[in-house]
Amino acid sequence: MPRMISRDDIARAHARIAAYIRRTPVVEVDGADVGLDGYRVTLKLELLQRAGSFKTRGAFTNLLTREVPPAGVVAASGGNHGTAVAFAAMTLNVPAKIFVPTISSPAKIARIRSYGADLVVGGDRYADALAASEAWAARSGALQVHAFDQIETLLGQGTLAVELESQAPDLDTILVAVGGGGLIGGIAAWYRGAARIVAVEPEGAPTLHDAIRAGRPVDAPAGSIAADSLAPRRVGELMFPIAREYVERVVLVTDDAIRAAQQTLWDALRIVVEPGGAAAFAALQSGAYAPSAGERIGIIVSGGNTELRR
Repeated sequence: MPRMISRDDIARAHARIAAYIRRTPVVEVDGADVGLDGYRVTLKLELLQRAGSFKTRGAFTNLLTREVPPAGVVAASGGNHGTAVAFAAMTLNVPAKIFVPTISSPAKIARIRSYGADLVVGGDRYADALAASEAWAARSGALQVHAFDQIETLLGQGTLAVELESQAPDLDTILVAVGGGGLIGGIAAWYRGAARIVAVEPEGAPTLHDAIRAGRPVDAPAGSIAADSLAPRRVGELMFPIAREYVERVVLVTDDAIRAAQQTLWDALRIVVEPGGAAAFAALQSGAYAPSAGERIGIIVSGGNTELRR
């Protein structure tokens, strides 16, 4: 594991960005309220983060740690990372150019534009946006802010775990949705085996599942209703050794399970969660992850950038 991904470095990243992010709340849910009698569930409501997702942590860590050139920053994103980088750039008065694929949701596209970034929509999936962003960085000299395969991004996402450990210190298991793996990489690097870390992916985008099976990051399908946040071509090279050491297992959930989780979170808590943000809860509700009796479960509700429909 790279030396940079340590608890001390994550703690320093948290101190660096604390003035720019929200310490998002946790809520204890009686399992009976969500059809899970007998369990205690702790939800970390990261959808209440500034710019609507955990990605804001990594964005500010990059912009406050690395030297930003006059050309500003450039990022490729399914939507949430671009939103976060655009917000951080606006806050710090830095130019930003964001590339997203056509699958990015209208809500995320609108939010990126609202933060004043130069937005380019094109290509069918995240990998297309990434290639376009790399070409722009080469031409312009802008600083690339990678959505997951960047040390500063991993450190920033790991700051969520700093908060969660103090808010809910007795968790046995934490369920985390995975796209490129920046969030679960940061969380796993913080806990380092002190809690069971379970990865959750859509059946249509099994990036970490396929990587673990192959023994290295490999290309995976990019389906699912959560494709705008949980379907890169492959997981990051930097997070993979962390996952291999500290992620206990990967479970897959169906799109129907994700939709059901969104509905339950609305019915029980009146929170509107995007598909990717509901995936970790879907694993518990659907039985893809079956806890033991008395297991204390934490779930990261990672984002809420979606459209509110009647």
